[in-house]
Amino acid sequence: MESEETPRWPTNLDRSAIEQRLIHARATAEKQGWKEVAALLAGVETKSAAEIAKSVMAALEWLQRQPELRAFTLQLQMVALNLKNLK
Repeated sequence: MESEETPRWPTNLDRSAIEQRLIHARATAEKQGWKEVAALLAGVETKSAAEIAKSVMAALEWLQRQPELRAFTLQLQMVALNLKNLK
């Protein structure tokens, strides 16, 4: 991971903020060679709210089998808490 900073847990992220975090997560996944996660997060800019939610939950499911990726998992969990804000 690039940094081990403590994640902030905002619960009022709007769609733009959620997309930006997912784009950053996708770039990290691509850089690290986590092809499955990168593929799940592809195209979030054009997906519906339901499709984004499905992708985030599928990525978290994949990450459950990767305990060494805890810091990355926390970032996606923060996004998951904000999925209700997607419009």
